[in-house]
Amino acid sequence: MPRTWKHPTGRLRLAPVLLAALLTACAVPTPVRVDAPIDTAVRAAPADPSPSQPVPSGEVAVPDPTAAEAPPRDDDPLAVPSSSAPLIDKGLASWYGNRFHGRRTASGERYDMHDFTAAHKTLPFGTKVRVRSVQTGKEVVVRINDRGPYKHRRIIDLSQAAITALGVRHRGVTMVELLRE
Repeated sequence: MPRTWKHPTGRLRLAPVLLAALLTACAVPTPVRVDAPIDTAVRAAPADPSPSQPVPSGEVAVPDPTAAEAPPRDDDPLAVPSSSAPLIDKGLASWYGNRFHGRRTASGERYDMHDFTAAHKTLPFGTKVRVRSVQTGKEVVVRINDRGPYKHRRIIDLSQAAITALGVRHRGVTMVELLRE
Protein backbone atom coordinates (compact mmCIF):
# COMPACT_ATOMS: atom_id res chain seq x y z
CA MET A 1 0.00 0.00 0.00
CA PRO A 2 1.47 3.41 -1.01
CA ARG A 3 2.23 5.98 1.70
CA THR A 4 0.52 9.34 1.43
CA TRP A 5 2.33 12.52 2.29
CA LYS A 6 0.90 14.56 5.15
CA HIS A 7 1.57 18.28 5.61
CA PRO A 8 3.19 19.06 8.97
CA THR A 9 0.70 21.85 9.75
CA GLY A 10 1.57 21.99 13.41
CA ARG A 11 5.18 22.94 12.71
CA LEU A 12 4.32 25.54 10.06
CA ARG A 13 1.84 27.30 12.32
CA LEU A 14 4.41 27.55 15.08
CA ALA A 15 7.31 28.82 12.89
CA PRO A 16 5.99 32.38 12.32
CA VAL A 17 5.23 32.76 16.02
CA LEU A 18 8.74 31.66 16.99
CA LEU A 19 10.29 33.93 14.38
CA ALA A 20 8.28 36.93 15.60
CA ALA A 21 9.25 36.21 19.22
CA LEU A 22 12.91 35.94 18.27
CA LEU A 23 12.86 39.23 16.32
CA THR A 24 11.02 40.99 19.14
CA ALA A 25 13.57 39.79 21.66
CA CYS A 26 16.38 41.17 19.50
CA ALA A 27 14.68 44.55 19.18
CA VAL A 28 14.28 45.10 22.94
CA PRO A 29 17.14 47.25 24.29
CA THR A 30 19.33 45.83 26.99
CA PRO A 31 18.60 47.42 30.38
CA VAL A 32 21.33 49.66 31.79
CA ARG A 33 22.30 49.72 35.45
CA VAL A 34 21.57 53.14 36.87
CA ASP A 35 22.65 52.39 40.44
CA ALA A 36 26.36 52.19 39.49
CA PRO A 37 28.41 55.27 40.33
CA ILE A 38 28.88 57.48 37.29
CA ASP A 39 32.67 57.62 37.59
CA THR A 40 33.04 53.85 37.26
CA ALA A 41 30.35 53.27 34.63
CA VAL A 42 31.21 55.99 32.12
CA ARG A 43 34.48 57.71 31.34
CA ALA A 44 34.73 60.77 29.10
CA ALA A 45 36.93 60.17 26.09
CA PRO A 46 39.90 62.50 25.76
CA ALA A 47 39.65 65.30 23.19
CA ASP A 48 42.56 63.73 21.27
CA PRO A 49 42.21 59.95 21.71
CA SER A 50 45.47 58.07 21.51
CA PRO A 51 46.24 54.36 21.62
CA SER A 52 48.34 54.93 24.76
CA GLN A 53 45.18 55.70 26.77
CA PRO A 54 42.90 52.68 26.39
CA VAL A 55 39.51 52.62 28.05
CA PRO A 56 39.41 49.90 30.73
CA SER A 57 37.13 46.95 30.04
CA GLY A 58 33.62 47.31 31.40
CA GLU A 59 33.62 51.07 30.82
CA VAL A 60 32.09 53.01 27.98
CA ALA A 61 33.98 55.77 26.16
CA VAL A 62 31.83 58.89 25.74
CA PRO A 63 33.08 61.82 23.66
CA ASP A 64 33.90 64.93 25.69
CA PRO A 65 31.15 67.49 24.93
CA THR A 66 33.47 70.35 25.87
CA ALA A 67 36.04 69.41 23.21
CA ALA A 68 35.89 71.81 20.26
CA GLU A 69 35.34 70.26 16.83
CA ALA A 70 37.64 71.28 14.04
CA PRO A 71 35.82 73.74 11.74
CA PRO A 72 35.44 72.67 8.11
CA ARG A 73 38.14 74.01 5.82
CA ASP A 74 37.05 76.55 3.22
CA ASP A 75 39.07 74.89 0.48
CA ASP A 76 37.56 71.42 1.01
CA PRO A 77 34.48 71.01 -1.25
CA LEU A 78 33.55 67.75 0.51
CA ALA A 79 33.30 69.40 3.93
CA VAL A 80 30.26 71.46 2.97
CA PRO A 81 27.83 71.97 5.84
CA SER A 82 24.16 71.62 5.01
CA SER A 83 22.60 74.97 4.32
CA SER A 84 19.34 76.69 3.65
CA ALA A 85 20.74 78.66 0.69
CA PRO A 86 18.25 79.95 -1.90
CA LEU A 87 17.34 77.45 -4.60
CA ILE A 88 18.51 78.43 -8.10
CA ASP A 89 17.15 75.49 -10.06
CA LYS A 90 16.18 71.84 -9.82
CA GLY A 91 16.61 69.29 -12.59
CA LEU A 92 18.82 66.65 -14.13
CA ALA A 93 22.61 66.67 -13.89
CA SER A 94 24.97 64.69 -16.07
CA TRP A 95 28.74 64.42 -15.90
CA TYR A 96 31.74 64.25 -18.15
CA GLY A 97 35.09 62.65 -17.49
CA ASN A 98 38.22 61.41 -19.21
CA ARG A 99 36.99 61.90 -22.79
CA PHE A 100 37.19 65.69 -22.26
CA HIS A 101 40.12 65.72 -19.80
CA GLY A 102 42.70 68.27 -20.91
CA ARG A 103 40.51 69.90 -23.59
CA ARG A 104 39.74 73.61 -23.51
CA THR A 105 36.47 74.68 -21.90
CA ALA A 106 34.32 77.60 -23.03
CA SER A 107 36.08 79.79 -20.44
CA GLY A 108 39.46 79.03 -22.03
CA GLU A 109 40.89 76.91 -19.24
CA ARG A 110 41.67 73.22 -19.60
CA TYR A 111 39.10 70.79 -18.24
CA ASP A 112 40.38 68.75 -15.30
CA MET A 113 38.10 65.86 -14.36
CA HIS A 114 39.63 65.86 -10.86
CA ASP A 115 38.56 69.47 -10.11
CA PHE A 116 35.17 70.42 -8.72
CA THR A 117 33.90 72.23 -11.81
CA ALA A 118 30.74 72.28 -13.90
CA ALA A 119 29.13 73.50 -17.11
CA HIS A 120 25.99 75.67 -17.02
CA LYS A 121 24.09 77.37 -19.82
CA THR A 122 23.78 80.88 -18.33
CA LEU A 123 25.66 81.31 -15.03
CA PRO A 124 28.81 83.48 -15.36
CA PHE A 125 32.20 81.79 -15.42
CA GLY A 126 33.76 81.60 -11.97
CA THR A 127 30.37 81.41 -10.20
CA LYS A 128 30.36 78.91 -7.35
CA VAL A 129 27.17 76.93 -6.79
CA ARG A 130 26.24 74.28 -4.29
CA VAL A 131 24.89 71.12 -5.91
CA ARG A 132 22.74 68.81 -3.77
CA SER A 133 21.85 65.28 -4.86
CA VAL A 134 18.17 64.56 -4.33
CA GLN A 135 18.93 60.81 -4.00
CA THR A 136 21.78 60.94 -1.47
CA GLY A 137 21.37 64.38 0.12
CA LYS A 138 25.11 64.98 -0.30
CA GLU A 139 26.29 68.42 -1.37
CA VAL A 140 29.35 69.72 -3.19
CA VAL A 141 30.45 73.20 -4.28
CA VAL A 142 31.49 73.54 -7.92
CA ARG A 143 32.86 76.41 -10.00
CA ILE A 144 31.28 77.12 -13.39
CA ASN A 145 33.96 77.04 -16.10
CA ASP A 146 32.16 75.70 -19.17
CA ARG A 147 28.90 75.96 -21.13
CA GLY A 148 26.30 73.23 -21.41
CA PRO A 149 24.59 70.85 -21.09
CA TYR A 150 22.80 70.79 -24.40
CA LYS A 151 20.54 67.79 -23.78
CA HIS A 152 16.84 68.26 -23.01
CA ARG A 153 15.92 68.80 -19.31
CA ARG A 154 19.54 68.80 -18.08
CA ILE A 155 20.53 71.85 -16.05
CA ILE A 156 24.19 71.19 -15.26
CA ASP A 157 27.14 69.04 -16.36
CA LEU A 158 29.39 68.11 -13.43
CA SER A 159 33.01 67.04 -13.45
CA GLN A 160 33.83 63.45 -12.62
CA ALA A 161 35.15 64.49 -9.19
CA ALA A 162 31.94 66.35 -8.34
CA ILE A 163 29.59 63.53 -9.38
CA THR A 164 31.71 61.01 -7.48
CA ALA A 165 31.57 63.16 -4.33
CA LEU A 166 27.78 63.22 -4.60
CA GLY A 167 27.78 59.41 -4.65
CA VAL A 168 25.73 59.07 -7.84
CA ARG A 169 28.38 58.53 -10.53
CA HIS A 170 26.94 55.11 -11.37
CA ARG A 171 23.62 56.71 -12.33
CA GLY A 172 24.93 58.74 -15.28
CA VAL A 173 22.08 61.26 -15.02
CA THR A 174 20.62 62.21 -11.64
CA MET A 175 18.23 64.73 -10.08
CA VAL A 176 19.94 67.65 -8.30
CA GLU A 177 19.19 71.02 -6.75
CA LEU A 178 21.37 74.05 -7.46
CA LEU A 179 21.77 76.44 -4.52
CA ARG A 180 23.46 79.83 -4.22
CA GLU A 181 26.85 79.64 -2.59
